[in-house]
Amino acid sequence: MYISDVSGHRSAAEAIEKEIKRLEPDSEILNINAFRYTNPISEKVINSIYMGVIKKAPQVWDYLYDNPRVVKRLEKIKEAIHKTNSIKLKTLFDKFRPDAVICTQAFPCGMVADYKEIYRSNILLMAVLTDYAPHAYWVYDTVDYYITPCQDVSGRLTEKGVAPEKIKPFGIPFDSKFNAEVKKEAVIKKLKLNPDLPTILIMGGGHGLGPIKTIVKSLETVKQGFQEVIVAGANKKLYNSLKRKIKKYKKNILLFGFVDDIHELMSIADIIITKPGGITTAEALAKGLPMVIVHPIPGQEVSNTNYLIEKGAAVKIDKAEEISSVIEDFLVHPHKLRQFSGAALGISKPNASVDVAKLILNV
Repeated sequence: MYISDVSGHRSAAEAIEKEIKRLEPDSEILNINAFRYTNPISEKVINSIYMGVIKKAPQVWDYLYDNPRVVKRLEKIKEAIHKTNSIKLKTLFDKFRPDAVICTQAFPCGMVADYKEIYRSNILLMAVLTDYAPHAYWVYDTVDYYITPCQDVSGRLTEKGVAPEKIKPFGIPFDSKFNAEVKKEAVIKKLKLNPDLPTILIMGGGHGLGPIKTIVKSLETVKQGFQEVIVAGANKKLYNSLKRKIKKYKKNILLFGFVDDIHELMSIADIIITKPGGITTAEALAKGLPMVIVHPIPGQEVSNTNYLIEKGAAVKIDKAEEISSVIEDFLVHPHKLRQFSGAALGISKPNASVDVAKLILNV
């Protein structure tokens, strides 16, 4: 179960589903947007409000995110919503009769946790955290297992009262195609890129968020030669704006909208400039990609950024206009790129999806 069709939560759920099917082809899996199933009208409204807050007033999200006072005030509202949703879940579960429910987002996890308590169900419930931020909205007594990105997050969950035996630090699940070997020369040739120039991948998640236009403008001042691959995602406004300006830029730029071959683009990149969503982070770490992060979203992305910086796998830029100096430093001192790449590989968890699938099938 996940929420939002264009999200890392969905990508993680689909990655786990893929591995279960590979290990147990006859398994029956129902992978659904839980928010749409239980609250189809509210889903669009709340998603729209969330995106608006993130873009225009991120400080509001920073206040709401894992704030103990907010969590306490929302408790009665949450209980009322979950009680209503539990009736809908009972209809779903009575029909599908699952042996296990896997949630890659806290909202459906809370719904199923309360369902188990209301109906005294012993259905296996697994919470899969897709960020380095174990906030309070994840914590329920009826969750059987927690899959965490790393041991650091596991420790913070135990501080919130979760029993250590329930926690498995397998990593953030992502599609196994990111672990497959990619013939870089063939991809570079296919994309008509210059094999002798460094490649910088620029993206803002599935929604194409972040100051990408400002980043591209700043990179024009870098003296060293390189080429850019930009993925605008579902952000059509960004894509159209860049497409109109692309011929005016001095640097060689390859522009994409929403794509399914990010694993290939990451394989040919030397640096990635991105927002640190959990899935993007896990994928980039598996590829050993040095990360340059600009304006992380308060809350989960700030937590992800802090973890990556602490481990020496990323650099954070506060002002997009200043990113050129960081890129120039990397290009002039390639040994720094190698250090960041090694750090990324050192904390990567490439087998997360298969480890989760095996746990589900063997419990």
